[in-house]
Amino acid sequence: MSRLFLSRLWLDGLAAALLLLGLAYWWQGNLVHEVAGTAMFLLLIAHNLFNRRWWGGIPRTRREPRSLFNLGVTFALLIAMLALLVTSVLISNALSPFLPPWGGFTVRQIHTFAAYWVLVVVAIHLGLRWPMLMGVARNLSGIRKPSALRTRALRMIALGIALCGVWSVAVLGLGGKLSMQMTLDWWNFEEAVAGFFLHCMAAAGLVMVVTYYGLRLVQSALPAKHRRPRETSSAEPAQARRG
Repeated sequence: MSRLFLSRLWLDGLAAALLLLGLAYWWQGNLVHEVAGTAMFLLLIAHNLFNRRWWGGIPRTRREPRSLFNLGVTFALLIAMLALLVTSVLISNALSPFLPPWGGFTVRQIHTFAAYWVLVVVAIHLGLRWPMLMGVARNLSGIRKPSALRTRALRMIALGIALCGVWSVAVLGLGGKLSMQMTLDWWNFEEAVAGFFLHCMAAAGLVMVVTYYGLRLVQSALPAKHRRPRETSSAEPAQARRG
């Protein structure tokens, strides 16, 4: 596993961390929010430059459920990110002296709406790549042999994360934010900060678990000729193909 590949994974993880940081606007203040958002978008540009071959291979995408679903998720993420970027520019305090006064309440509402959808779609994106990420973890930890006990333990952990995620979705009022409903139910950062990030990660974990196991169920129901081979720990080439 090359150092370049691991560096790319670290940068992608940093971009995800900056997304979570950006969601905590009322804790960090505007300056940190804008700096974190700018850094996140720069990392996303680097991510897409690294994966430019994947974009060029779109016309050759296999016409099977997983590949088509992956393609749809990627374009959904692109649309959500563009909405986040455009609204970021319109409401930016740093750029406000140079822009017309378009950054009103509605634009801010769309910005929040896009941000939480980005969180969900990124979680789906990661759920699709979970076998690859587990392969990386196995390689880094030196695990070479399969273990039924370890598999059961990991599945129990995944179930626990999913159950916590159901609770976290309710605590965060995620349904209202994803449907752009008017709400005064915002996290009180004066009482707790870490809890907000833990709930966001648990909600994202729920989406990842549902994505991964949902696709496994769909794949198991397909005719044998349409099933994809299970991914192994040699994750680097597979990741390069899928972006």
